[in-house]
Amino acid sequence: MSIQEPVVDLSQPRPDEKRRFPVFSKRHTTTATVLALLAWTVAVFDYGLFGTLLPAMQQEFGWSAPEAYAINTWIAVGTAIVCFGIGPVIDRLGRRKGMMTTIGGTAVVSGLTALIPTGIPFFSNAMLVVVRSFGGLGFSEQAVNATYMNEVYQVTEVADKRKRPGFHYSFIQGGWPLGFLLASALALAFLPSLGWRALYLMATVPAAVIVWVIARKLKETPQFELHHKLTELEKHGKTEDAHSLAHAYGVEHSSAAPLKRIWEPHLRRNTIVFSIAWIVNFFGITIFSVLGSSVLKNAKGVELSDAFWMLIVINLLAYFGYVFHGWLGDKIGRKRTIIGGWILSGISFAIMLSPLASDPFTIILTYGAGLFFLVGPYAAIQYFMAECYPVSCRATGTAFIGAMSQPGTIIGGAIFTAIAAGAGTGSAALWVGALGTLVSGLLMIAAKPPAEALMEDHPHDVA
Repeated sequence: MSIQEPVVDLSQPRPDEKRRFPVFSKRHTTTATVLALLAWTVAVFDYGLFGTLLPAMQQEFGWSAPEAYAINTWIAVGTAIVCFGIGPVIDRLGRRKGMMTTIGGTAVVSGLTALIPTGIPFFSNAMLVVVRSFGGLGFSEQAVNATYMNEVYQVTEVADKRKRPGFHYSFIQGGWPLGFLLASALALAFLPSLGWRALYLMATVPAAVIVWVIARKLKETPQFELHHKLTELEKHGKTEDAHSLAHAYGVEHSSAAPLKRIWEPHLRRNTIVFSIAWIVNFFGITIFSVLGSSVLKNAKGVELSDAFWMLIVINLLAYFGYVFHGWLGDKIGRKRTIIGGWILSGISFAIMLSPLASDPFTIILTYGAGLFFLVGPYAAIQYFMAECYPVSCRATGTAFIGAMSQPGTIIGGAIFTAIAAGAGTGSAALWVGALGTLVSGLLMIAAKPPAEALMEDHPHDVA
């Protein structure tokens, strides 16, 4: 069967007819899982390159340190705008085309970044901000993955993936540290000899290849095919037919815009809680994941060369954090897993920043534990968020909340910089990064579990 062929019976049902979604075969499930991992890893590779290559770019563009920070801030603002806009697009285009859009955008952004000229101060800086803002497409790839794989694992014929979806999804979300490791390793190997532009061109090639493979091999989910049909019926004024078809599959149909749906009474609380938690948690991500080498050097006195190798070990530990939290979320619930992980992360970073961590082993142990419990819960929260929104606004919800990372980066970075100027890096990392991470865990206590979020007011809206 061609991947373009519909797999859902979209004909009008008989009165009170009950239908089930067709299953995703083992082969198509494996293909989806592998492509989702590769797409996210390559997207993070491009995203991570900017932070890794910023010192080299700063030198070539002739920026002062404050100018480099200002440009990074404007890019974060632009990234947020792109992230906010991509969710509704994915809910209308589909999961398959959404993945092609995000990873295809990554390929274009990487290539264009390599071509931006220097020596024209305002034009060069403006071009860089605009181009890198569209890096938000790559950052939003995780929202597409969470949406797509949530629907695939609901209907797969692979029993273990239906029973333990969080564990299997965790390997995909683990593309975050893999992408950063790839960026660091290639920068270490090729930056001195080839320069930063060549590295962006390297990022373009795998992204373009993945788009081509997705176009040929990836199937759309049956849930979205049904949603698309319902939307078409609604568009042609066949509202009763749309509700009849939705009822046959046991789902609730809504004609409301996706961005409006995530603020409906039964979904609003989670939208607010998730958004605030992401903003505050990205205080910790910004300081300990993105600015890790600066924290180790300025707060703990670690030489930069040693800090680089420490971060390789620490990021390897972080990958297993995704797998652990994905597994734990299936066992004790994703909400409990996220709360516990982020609280333990905040405590671990506080210990790392204290005089108790004075030798390299203790620093690696406590920093590694902090990152393990900081980034690992994202394997649980991405899947948790996808479970909390119905098909019609699932990508919009996950992408909108993911976009809150950028305000978190901007606010957290600004507060961190201000405190560091007066009290030092260690104090700033403690009161912004460690405390912010712990608070984000406490905030998640207010989130409603998926069943409650979807069943309240709309008892059939579970697909």
